[in-house]
Amino acid sequence: MGPVSAAASPDDHRWMGAALALAARGRGRTSPNPSVGCVIVRGGAVVGRGWTQPGGRPHAEAIALAEAGPAAQGATAYVTLEPCAHVSPRGPACADLLASHGVARVVTAQTDPDPRTNGKGLARLAAAGVQAISGIRSVEARTTMAGFLTRLALGRPHVTLKLATSLDGCIAKADGESRWITGPDARAHAHLERSRHETILVGRGTWEVDRPALDVRLPGLEDRAPQRVILSSHDDGGGDAVWLSSPGAIAQLRGDHVLVEGGAQVASAFLAEDLVDRLLLYRAPILIGDGKHALGAIGLGALADAHGRWAMIDSRQLGSDRLEVYERVRCSPGS
Repeated sequence: MGPVSAAASPDDHRWMGAALALAARGRGRTSPNPSVGCVIVRGGAVVGRGWTQPGGRPHAEAIALAEAGPAAQGATAYVTLEPCAHVSPRGPACADLLASHGVARVVTAQTDPDPRTNGKGLARLAAAGVQAISGIRSVEARTTMAGFLTRLALGRPHVTLKLATSLDGCIAKADGESRWITGPDARAHAHLERSRHETILVGRGTWEVDRPALDVRLPGLEDRAPQRVILSSHDDGGGDAVWLSSPGAIAQLRGDHVLVEGGAQVASAFLAEDLVDRLLLYRAPILIGDGKHALGAIGLGALADAHGRWAMIDSRQLGSDRLEVYERVRCSPGS
């Protein structure tokens, strides 16, 4: 039996926005589970809310239901991903939890592509008499769960490449001086991005020359320092960092989000193998001229092949610098 269909209301979109905001809090900390947000609403007021906790448990629905208590009876639950249908040693299925607490209606952003659930959660809710709607703000939900979805579709983490350049595309002067191309607002935003990734990756040259800390230096987020990974053809080890011999080896890393920070050789290698899913371009209003360029060869054949591969999804001013965010355009999950 499929989910009961019903028209969505403007309130559904608004409350789903609140659930999406909660889901964003867990990004980079919930692997192997996706970061999900849940808001339970009754009589126009929030009676419960939750988001997936570090390590993947408890699930968002379980936390929100515990907060709502008896008020969940007859309420609407807004969940950014279809409630799971499989029983785990770590907890009961969320579809069963929602039904047993008397929730009358469940609104989800998208179905769960995990074959253990994939439609079964909504069907189980419908079988219990719970009205179910799916597809509300699904594009935003996919962005929030990009790491989880990329791991399922491509068997590797979601990769974000960060570039901080001058207006003429340089990342350093010819002598290697690079501190600081961007200003404090852009650097703070870059640290926020670090906090949303389980892994941060640089090349051996950057590691040996700069010895970067690769940590998160924002008040209250210091404990979110990502795993440090060094890309090098020679595995020389080095403290608590992980050494990888090729970009494709990221598939073996724990976690679902990798932030690639430098330098030019590493950035080019990931682009050449089409492993970049998201691009952060921080551009400072300066000209360097004869400097080190952000990219080398990326395997581009004809110029026509460069078009249509990237779509801008965000653009904003950060102090004197400009941030542009692009996503890789893929016709299908594996393309």
